[in-house]
Amino acid sequence: MDIRFKHSLLALAVASAFPLHAAQAQETQPAEEAKKPGQLETVIVTAQRRAENIKDVPMSVATVKGEKLDVLTSGGQDIRFLSGRSPSVSVESDYGRTFPRFYIRGLGNTDFDLNASQPVGLVMDDIVQENPMLKGFPVFDVDQIEVLRGPQGTLFGRNSPAGVIKFDSAKPVFRKEGYVNVGFGKDRVRNVEGAINLPANDVFATRISVQSQHRGDRVHNDRPNAPTRDFEGYKDNAGRIQFLLKPNKDFSALLNLHARDMDGNATLFRANILKKGTNELVDNFDYDSYPTDGLNTQSLKNKGGNLRLRWDTPGMTFHSITGYESLEFFSRADVDGGYGAVYAQPMGPGFIPFVVETADLVPDHKQLTQEFRVESNNTGPLQWIAGLFYFDEQIQIDSISFDSLAPGNPQNFNYATQEQDSKSWAVFGTVNYTVTDAFKLRAGLRYTKDKKDFVARRIETGGSTFLPLHDSSSNVSWDLSGTYTLNKDTNLFGRIATGYRAASMQGRLFDLTSLPSQADAEKIVSVEFGVKQDLFDRRARMSATVFDYRMKDKQLTAGSGTVNMNQLVNADKVTGRGVELDFQANLSDAWSMTFGTSYNDTEIKDPNLFVQSCGSGCTTLDPRRNFTDANGNVIGSAAIIDGNPLPRAPKWQHNFTLRFSQPLGNGEIYAFTDWAYRTSYNFFLYEAAEYKAKELLEGGVRVGYRWNDGKYELAAYGRNITNRIQSLGAIDFNNLTGIVNEPRTYGVQFKASF
Repeated sequence: MDIRFKHSLLALAVASAFPLHAAQAQETQPAEEAKKPGQLETVIVTAQRRAENIKDVPMSVATVKGEKLDVLTSGGQDIRFLSGRSPSVSVESDYGRTFPRFYIRGLGNTDFDLNASQPVGLVMDDIVQENPMLKGFPVFDVDQIEVLRGPQGTLFGRNSPAGVIKFDSAKPVFRKEGYVNVGFGKDRVRNVEGAINLPANDVFATRISVQSQHRGDRVHNDRPNAPTRDFEGYKDNAGRIQFLLKPNKDFSALLNLHARDMDGNATLFRANILKKGTNELVDNFDYDSYPTDGLNTQSLKNKGGNLRLRWDTPGMTFHSITGYESLEFFSRADVDGGYGAVYAQPMGPGFIPFVVETADLVPDHKQLTQEFRVESNNTGPLQWIAGLFYFDEQIQIDSISFDSLAPGNPQNFNYATQEQDSKSWAVFGTVNYTVTDAFKLRAGLRYTKDKKDFVARRIETGGSTFLPLHDSSSNVSWDLSGTYTLNKDTNLFGRIATGYRAASMQGRLFDLTSLPSQADAEKIVSVEFGVKQDLFDRRARMSATVFDYRMKDKQLTAGSGTVNMNQLVNADKVTGRGVELDFQANLSDAWSMTFGTSYNDTEIKDPNLFVQSCGSGCTTLDPRRNFTDANGNVIGSAAIIDGNPLPRAPKWQHNFTLRFSQPLGNGEIYAFTDWAYRTSYNFFLYEAAEYKAKELLEGGVRVGYRWNDGKYELAAYGRNITNRIQSLGAIDFNNLTGIVNEPRTYGVQFKASF
């Protein structure tokens, strides 16, 4: 029995276990019906820019909030904790805590350049976070995370053809409240999080939220005179202050100011840890040891603010959302992952063909956004939203290198720099119409105009280059969806939607002969159908979706095979299809659980697209295209990737949580466990034995006691409790260099609410 068939049986068994039995019910449940003991809470989302019951939203949507969110972040995890915790969602990074890369339904971007765009939009407090470094802002004092799967081109605009991940911070309220959460753990982990809500009177309130995370170094370098001896420690501090003014029921103004200051290490690139011909780690792999002759450091400072105004008038509500973000970033690492070189003995671990120690930095970045939106607020069958949006970003990126073999690792004179000015504006609108009490239609349209001015420079002893690129384009995105209420417990939905990602540019120039690369805009058409259902008198809830998409001119990132740089390319077409299931249930007064699963089958379709591969001589599995000279002699070859799946796109993902609680004394004792599983995937566009991730199962546990009506909580936690260590990523231009996941961690936490 092959793996696909076994997983298909699993999904079929889960779906058949919770059939549409509620379709037999004839009674209509009143909207105001009170929640009975044991029933699930109603989930309210703003996926369509209005507050709605998640069951009524005609698209695949999931949420993470409350206790599950607390559990997943127990050990000071950064935003990558979301990976695998919702169907079809993956998050990874080659930069550690500061540069997350998101994937939904297999669509993402493996580019490590600081100018990289992503097809998954991230929206925090109604502000799009465009640059990858902005997307890693710590998650604290958050009401809810929403995962919107599929194109969101109408309401959220450019660069969201795969979907949107939306964060909503806890907002000020007109009562005094707050909490403090303190944790200690393995490797000298110290985490402090807290918030306080201070109403000045009935019209003005302030909410202050802070988080401070610290971890000591846990990896050691025993090389003599090494510039960096210890690694993987960090200090990550962030804060947010919000001011709410609500002088009457018709007007409100919310000012949000936030900042982050992170100091730590760049990701450790570990040379020759992949066993030749397999995706196993070498037999003598030691997580705690990292012999290197390079310096390793990373810092990120970002700050921003937004002002959200709302006016309610008879029949209409007006919104103004103004956002500003800026950042400064520096990251330096020994990319060759070892010490010495074949021409500078001694070298190790293993074979080091050449020395590579580089740094990327963003000395200047600014992002300004403005949205004006008006929506109907009447009770008739027709509801609508219309708006204008403006985006302006300027960024400078410098790439420098260092001489690891000289005393003090001095900076080389040669360096590259990129400057980009991006502007975009859009007009959009949606219409919702209640055709009958059971059938509702929604349609949306957005026109976007994009402009990019880009310059790449290379400065060397022998001269310099100045290479400009320009792009100006427009796009129309649209969607059409419908919801049919089968009965009070069951909604059926269908959706067809389009989206696009604007043209991307990159100028990580290797020498004076290098040229910048550009990928044209990618466009997607996606179709999905699904069912959302309350089960067992609302003690359980299920959402299932099937989808199919076609993407034209998919932007991909190809490695050079021999040097530390990327090239942007367009694939003629990429297809994807799959299934997603979200299920949660209160099994009894003591037991509750959630289960999610997804299947994603992606394929690159372009017979004329080929890429360089395996600069370190790995075991390639793709057919080759040979290149010949004028005499017909083969002088090189490249991998043909037509038919390959998208990189870092596992076919199967499952997630599971189980909670047990029991009254004890003046409170309750509880135990919570969570697990995430995914199948293998290719690290790169081509397929190689060493660069194919193994399947991965990671789990966590939390055991605690709450008392005094939940005001106090003491808990012990563990993350990656099986301590499974394997490669999650790699670098393919040098040697068999890998990036591994984090080891087991554990600790205790105390939380007090007031």
